[in-house]
Amino acid sequence: MIMTTTPNIEGYKIKEYKKIVFGEVITGINFVKDFGAGIRNFIGGRSSGYEDELIKARSEALNEIEEAAARIGADGIIGIDFDYEVLGSGGMLMISVSGTAVTLEKLNEDQV
Repeated sequence: MIMTTTPNIEGYKIKEYKKIVFGEVITGINFVKDFGAGIRNFIGGRSSGYEDELIKARSEALNEIEEAAARIGADGIIGIDFDYEVLGSGGMLMISVSGTAVTLEKLNEDQV
């Protein structure tokens, strides 16, 4: 599956626009990570606990849209957009990913 934030894919023709696909992940930050991030906020530095959770959640959301696109017969997703929101009093993080599922046709070198 080719996935991109751009509206097209170099070397490919879009044969069909299938539909918009979504992946959403809501994750909680546990007490230990939250405590560690609070200390980092006070003394400075990066919060690897939060960063690891963010990377994991983003990857899960991308996997969701890839699976959704494959279920409808797409072989690409264009125009991918990421949205991040903090829910509640800051203990929950939501990552929403959307894009347009498409079918692609590889162009010959003389068509590029």
